[in-house]
Amino acid sequence: MNENHGCSCAQQLAQGFAKQALDCGQGEIYQTSLMSALLDGVYEGDITIAELLKHGNFGLGTFNHLDGELIAFDREVHQLRADGSARAASLQQRTPFAVVTFFQPSVTLKIEKPICKADLHRCIDQQVASPNLFCALRVDGLFSHVETRTVPRQERPYKPMLEAIEAQPTFAFQQRSGTLVGFRSPDYMQGISVAGYHEHFITDDRIGGGHVLDYQLDHGRLQFGVIARLNLQLPHDADFLCADLCPEDLDCAIRSAEG
Repeated sequence: MNENHGCSCAQQLAQGFAKQALDCGQGEIYQTSLMSALLDGVYEGDITIAELLKHGNFGLGTFNHLDGELIAFDREVHQLRADGSARAASLQQRTPFAVVTFFQPSVTLKIEKPICKADLHRCIDQQVASPNLFCALRVDGLFSHVETRTVPRQERPYKPMLEAIEAQPTFAFQQRSGTLVGFRSPDYMQGISVAGYHEHFITDDRIGGGHVLDYQLDHGRLQFGVIARLNLQLPHDADFLCADLCPEDLDCAIRSAEG
C-alpha cells in the first residue's frame, strides 16, 4: 500500500494514487434490502449478524426495529444506540438493511494536519478515477469533533423513517479518538443505497458513536479502496413486497434522513 504524508492538497496525492490504479475495483459489496424500503418503514429483516459476517467484516447499517446504527470493522460489530452509547452486537441480532464488504484498501494516507469532512471527501473524490464506482473508506485517529445522530427503536405499526427520526437525538464528541467507517456510492444508487458518502463513527473505547453528520479529523490515518461489484439481496416478506420503493420525493427524503 502507498503511504503519503498529509492531505491538505489533493494534487500532492495524485502521483502516489496513480501507482494503485490497477488495483482498483477489488472485492464486492454485499447489501441486504434497499434504502427506499427503510424509508417506507420496512424495519425487520431475516439476516442475522452471524450471516452478515459471512459476506463482509466491514460496513454499516441498522438493526431490526430501527434500533440504532450498525458499524462493523475488524470482525467487530457494534450497535450505536439512541442514547449515544455503543455496545457489542450479538450474532443473533438481525438487520433490515446493511452494507458490508471485506475491506481491501488500495491507498493508505497519513493525515498530519486537521481536515474537515468536506475536504477529506474531496481528497478521495479527486483520486478515484470515476464517480461511477463504489469506494469504501476507513479513518482512524483523533477527531477534534464528531457530530452524530442515532435513530430510536420503533414498534409496530411502523412509521415511515422521516417520521420516526423527527425526535432523534444528536451528540457531539469532542477530542475523541475513534474509527469512522463509510462508503461512497454513485449517484445512480440513490434509493438502492445512499448516494454519496454514508459514514458511522465509534470511539476507541467503544462506548459511544452514531451516524455521522459532521466531523473534523485532527490527525490520523485514512484508508480507502474502489469496489466495482455489488451483491444485492432483496427481502421477500410482506412488508417489503407492499412497500412504496419509488416515491416521487425519494432523493429529498434520503437527503433529509441522512443529514
